[in-house]
Amino acid sequence: MRLLLDPAAKAELSQAARFYEDCREGLGEEFLVAVEAAFDQIRKYPTLWRILKGRFRRYLVQQFPYGVISAVEGRTIYVAAVMHLKRKPGYWAFRNKPS
Repeated sequence: MRLLLDPAAKAELSQAARFYEDCREGLGEEFLVAVEAAFDQIRKYPTLWRILKGRFRRYLVQQFPYGVISAVEGRTIYVAAVMHLKRKPGYWAFRNKPS
């Protein structure tokens, strides 16, 4: 299945990686590897994860307080957010797959 990241999700991913890299050299790369492993699991088992709201599911990223919010749309997995778990819940809910 193809993964499509919302532009805001891409920005969240980049911001988080920069934050972790600023905390410790190499930690940003570890974060990106963990998120890529999350993407792989979501591709492999797209409907396995907990439903949060409507069609959206959440996968918890290993070793980091982040979740990947996604929805299956045909042969595409739309990633609406790469969210910090302590952030205001549901802030991403208005995001829809770009046309």
